[in-house]
Amino acid sequence: MSNSRRDFIKKAGLLGASMYTGTHAFSVSSYRRIIGANDRINIGVVGFSDRHKGAHAPSFLAAYKDLNFDIIAVSDIWKLRREEGVEFWKQKLGHSIKPCLNNESLYDIKDIDAVFVSTSDFQHALHAIEAVNAGKDAYVEKPLAETMEDARAVLKAVKDSKKIVQIGSQRRSGVNYFAANDFIKSGKFGNIVMVELTWNVNQPGRWRRPDLVAKLKEEDTDWKRFLLNRPDVPFNARHYLEYRLFWPYSSGIPGQWLCHQIDTVHWFTGLPNPRSVVVNGGNYLWKDGRENADTFTAVFDYGPLEDLTQGFQVLFKSRQTNSGVMKGEEVKEIYYSNGGTLNLDSNKISATGGLTEEYASAMGMKANLLPDISLNNIRVSTAANTGGDVVTLAHIRNWMECVRSRKEPNAPIEVGYNHSIAVIMANAAYRTGEKVTFDNKQQEVIAGGRAFKY
Repeated sequence: MSNSRRDFIKKAGLLGASMYTGTHAFSVSSYRRIIGANDRINIGVVGFSDRHKGAHAPSFLAAYKDLNFDIIAVSDIWKLRREEGVEFWKQKLGHSIKPCLNNESLYDIKDIDAVFVSTSDFQHALHAIEAVNAGKDAYVEKPLAETMEDARAVLKAVKDSKKIVQIGSQRRSGVNYFAANDFIKSGKFGNIVMVELTWNVNQPGRWRRPDLVAKLKEEDTDWKRFLLNRPDVPFNARHYLEYRLFWPYSSGIPGQWLCHQIDTVHWFTGLPNPRSVVVNGGNYLWKDGRENADTFTAVFDYGPLEDLTQGFQVLFKSRQTNSGVMKGEEVKEIYYSNGGTLNLDSNKISATGGLTEEYASAMGMKANLLPDISLNNIRVSTAANTGGDVVTLAHIRNWMECVRSRKEPNAPIEVGYNHSIAVIMANAAYRTGEKVTFDNKQQEVIAGGRAFKY
């Protein structure tokens, strides 16, 4: 690692546990400040990505006037994206936008109050650390972290900072998900006995960016800064722009889709992480140089850590080779109890599959007969860019309101930390072929008797 790169990472607080105490350090009084209703809150963009343009932007534009927010700067290390971002927001907001070569330049702007972070998967945690160390609130895309080292570092940094950080797990702002959570926690559903999660697509171009790859030249970006704490390797345009296909820049399917759905398991049950996971899968069809799987099946064991006689199984399956269902229904989230089914695809609770009263009586048992209940009919989009749905709009607005009120958002840092554990466990199981567990004392993912590292 070069001295300049190591100095940058140390300055951002990415290699050590200590908090950054330079010119961007923040005081106790600064994070206790309650922003007045008439004070404009200025946002900086960290990474002008497809996700930011397609999801953050429409959500922000729907709320910024009501809440008195503005976007004043765009940071992107690639010249093309930086220029696109500046022009995009200039057209949307009708005023000039400050271009920033990197995040250090962004945080030199004293008027920045908060940031959107939508960079490469492995960078989310590190860029969140930069943001809170600079005294800024942040909306941070998922997955939060792809290694436990990064996950532990960002958890500590955010909790120490007292900043408002919303993880981009938008289901946490879905009306139907709130209703499901309330019903399960009321005890009316009964104990969960099984969860089936599915996320299928049939898109050979998913995560491919051939046109952009052809445009990216090393001299137009900062490859060393892109790598952050990943191994120092030669420039590779595909790794830069198609990172979801390559480890250690992304776990692929776990980091993109599992993290969304497994978060609802944590939310509805109050369990922080799986007890174990086994995985099978591979790159069976798309032979385009990718290293991450196009087909992935994980079986998790969940339950009380102190009582292995209780618990339930979570089956997650995903393939990029055949959607298997009608368009618009690629995602399934189904919870089962002995009394019936809670289906977050149809938004219905029913007695389907449950123990009947007649059979229960014959066995000397009491049936938990579930009524037919409709959860509010709100679906989460599963398109390549999921930003147009009402749940994302609500999630970003919730963050903006919390930046102003200083209340905890719907998806605080612990949400991202917990989904990261499940993602890293699944990735470790896929790459090692081992049954993977989690050491709660050391906060490490264990595969083959050792902490999993890339």
